[in-house]
Amino acid sequence: LLCASGDFVKVYSVNTEETLRLMSGHADLVTGIQLNPHNHMQLYSSSLDGTIKLWDFMDGILIKTFTVGSKLLALYTLATAEDSVFVVIPKRGERDTFQLVSVKLTKGAGQDLESKELSVVLDGVGASMKHIAFGREGAYVVSVKGVNLQVYFFKRKLLNRFSLSTLKTKGGDNRFSCVVCHPTEDCIATGHADGKIRLWRNFHHKKEYTYSTLHWHHDIVMDLAFSMEGTRLLSGGVESVLVQWHNESSCQKDFLPRLGSPIEYISMSSDGALCCTLHTDNRITIINSNLRFSRSIQGLIKSRDVKTGLVVDPRTKALVLNGEPGHLQFYSLQSDQQLFSLDIVQRQYIHEAGLKQSDLVKVAFSARGTWLATVEESEEVTDPELQLKLWFYHEEAQSFQLNTRINTPHDNHITDMCFRDIDELGDDSLILVTTGRDCVFKVWVMVEDTDPEAQQSVSWTCDFVGSYHNYQATNCCFSEDGSLLAVSFEETVTVWDSLTWDLKCTFCHPPGNIRKICFGRLTCSKYLIGATDYGFLCCWNLLTCALEWSAHLNIVVLQPDPVSEHIAAVSWLSKESSLFVFKPNEPRPIYIQRNICKEKILLAAFVPRDEPEMTSSEKYPWLRKSQLFFLTDTQELMTLSTKSLEERLTPSSKQLAVEESLPVTPFSLLLGKHRQQQAQEDTDLGKPVVHNKQEQASPAVKELLHTPAHVLPSASFLCTIFINSLLISKESKSVEEVADEVEMESEKAEDDSDEEDVRAMEQEDTSHVELLGEMTCKLSKSQEKELRKIRKMDYSWISAF
Repeated sequence: LLCASGDFVKVYSVNTEETLRLMSGHADLVTGIQLNPHNHMQLYSSSLDGTIKLWDFMDGILIKTFTVGSKLLALYTLATAEDSVFVVIPKRGERDTFQLVSVKLTKGAGQDLESKELSVVLDGVGASMKHIAFGREGAYVVSVKGVNLQVYFFKRKLLNRFSLSTLKTKGGDNRFSCVVCHPTEDCIATGHADGKIRLWRNFHHKKEYTYSTLHWHHDIVMDLAFSMEGTRLLSGGVESVLVQWHNESSCQKDFLPRLGSPIEYISMSSDGALCCTLHTDNRITIINSNLRFSRSIQGLIKSRDVKTGLVVDPRTKALVLNGEPGHLQFYSLQSDQQLFSLDIVQRQYIHEAGLKQSDLVKVAFSARGTWLATVEESEEVTDPELQLKLWFYHEEAQSFQLNTRINTPHDNHITDMCFRDIDELGDDSLILVTTGRDCVFKVWVMVEDTDPEAQQSVSWTCDFVGSYHNYQATNCCFSEDGSLLAVSFEETVTVWDSLTWDLKCTFCHPPGNIRKICFGRLTCSKYLIGATDYGFLCCWNLLTCALEWSAHLNIVVLQPDPVSEHIAAVSWLSKESSLFVFKPNEPRPIYIQRNICKEKILLAAFVPRDEPEMTSSEKYPWLRKSQLFFLTDTQELMTLSTKSLEERLTPSSKQLAVEESLPVTPFSLLLGKHRQQQAQEDTDLGKPVVHNKQEQASPAVKELLHTPAHVLPSASFLCTIFINSLLISKESKSVEEVADEVEMESEKAEDDSDEEDVRAMEQEDTSHVELLGEMTCKLSKSQEKELRKIRKMDYSWISAF
């Protein structure tokens, strides 16, 4: 299964849902992918960077890059067009006007080629790939836009235009939403904004055309697809139901309901055995030909509003944020898939505009991830319904289970909450703090549950309520050692002792309310950082209770790294997001990135690495232990890479270095364990470990064995290189000869060093030899060698006894 995802093209396994390939090379959004009609092992991809790339997707190798120069919004291929592809590009000099053009792909020996030869096919087309379709055997092309449909016949060079009424009578809306052509007949299927499907025939004539109507969808038809033989038509829309129409009849239809979210795209496999649907929640559903659910590939769900922020699960290092309404999604950054979804609200969400329903707004994890705190509230502005829930991670069930539910923990909206991040082994050390617009912050602790019918042994209760001059509490955070709690009340930051809950000191930097606060870590733990909504970033010294430094920046995101002293701050000014990384003890940033992305950054999170990254550049020392992720207002997840743009965009065909490690499979794990045991046994038995020269294959051999056969030169050309790489030079000595020479040299050195000792011992033992007479025997060479080793041993340790 091939899928365009951001700047990449992904190859998924239909059977295991795993990502097999991640093909990178485009510098902007990938807008279209099509199989090469003349080689189904190759794939064309188009992008907004103005290039068309030809891939071998089985090996993930880039074969060719064709530079067109203009933004490419959609891509189409035809079997009848051998050296050409069709793309949609913006029309020069006109805004929001697009045209379908044919691009002649240049032939050449190089990998990077320019394809500037364009010929216009249709003007005034839609920008979406669903607005254009090619007919049977590529005889014609169809385009829809608004209420207009146009058909262009290639051989006759004839263009027919058809229009529907623009009047919206009886709830009807004739605007076109998608188009698809029958694979074996002259038939066009179009979807419309009012949920109708029209089947057009006899469109070769401008006035004698006919169409029939199919209607089941109550809202816009998002996409259509014919089966390979054309006997079935699939349609999908906002109802989250896949409809299958038989023989173009409205009476014969099947349904696959409850697919979870609206269907955006439908695609059929080449053999007709499978179809897949792409949904608005960033999910791919794989469906069998008998309309049975098979598998699902879930990416990062785009929620309506990420109110929880970006939170990292300490156990799995997954990103945790809003998912489906009322759910919490755990998103794995390693596999780029959702691990699981946790139903927090536990109520059926009703998709109806204007209906006030409960949603998840706050999330916090304890230090080891064993406890999870969530806050849900209704959408009422004045008198919201609040619930604070505490969840405990159950090892046997491998999921979070509800422990405590607290109704109305505050009288108004909860603005922030956090756990005290210290050792959780003692129940007394685990504390949860919540702040609210009711002008108080509350401290929650665990107590023994005295209810005999309760299934758990502990529950949570309120232990302390604090306030400051009746100001609204907006933010809270604990120091690294958990001894101090900082709570912001509008323009003032208060610092409290977490043992006695005494107020220690206050900080203020008017004008403006405190927007974000955080403590420094490690060597910078004596500093407290705060950002105001009037555009100031302040650093206070907790030892002197004074302002250390301040900077005039409109900070919208303030994120400390949990494993280092670094703090990331994102500012928003003049429609530009800028990143500043600094240490609290130094007022000058160690890293600045202006205009880091086109969108506004709303959230950020540091995710600790499994192993520190050894970056070659001194520009990113703060990314060695953690990786920084951003979420924009368009809900795009981004990260900073330590590699340069050229390194990241280097095609796979230029990276011929093959990993020596086997893929992590059960068999490879067993094989590796067996090899380690065998090597250990050989070492214990004193066997020499001999490394064969052929194990270290030359680059020529690697290129021969790991490069796809269809891109290799002829065998006669490779034969000489391959044979020469296997031959051993006469000047080089075998492993056995080298080992013998080393042993002889060591023995000679030992003989020289021990010669004087042996002579002295022979003189001392002369009297004994004379007494023994004929009883003395001559030692062998090996015995003499062993004797010399014994003589050299140090026995001084025996004197201690």
